[in-house]
Amino acid sequence: MIWLLAAALASAPLANTQLEDPAKEAEAAALMEELRCLVCQGQSIADSDADMAGDMRHLVRTRIEAGESPEEIRTYLIERYGDWVSYKPTTSNPLLWPLFLAPLLLLALGLFLVRGRFRRKSGE
Repeated sequence: MIWLLAAALASAPLANTQLEDPAKEAEAAALMEELRCLVCQGQSIADSDADMAGDMRHLVRTRIEAGESPEEIRTYLIERYGDWVSYKPTTSNPLLWPLFLAPLLLLALGLFLVRGRFRRKSGE
């Protein structure tokens, strides 16, 4: 039974172990807060206890240790798992543009309606 636990921990040794360099660990920790656990769906991989989150933490730390930037790692994970994996959405995907434009359009519509309402009151 213990050998199963040891085998599971050996598959992702950096899942729960911090990097020796504090600056690199800080980069990894910040990125892990911005990545969504694909199993839990409501937690970041930093907060999740799911095996998948542990594998993703291991991947982040391994790649940070190898010298990759957090943005390169985020891009890799988005390409692999889709835009949903990141809490920080990208504007490069045209399918997401309406999400960014909708609040601006609604604000413009609201201002237009308020302007018309004040104009009617001042004309009475």
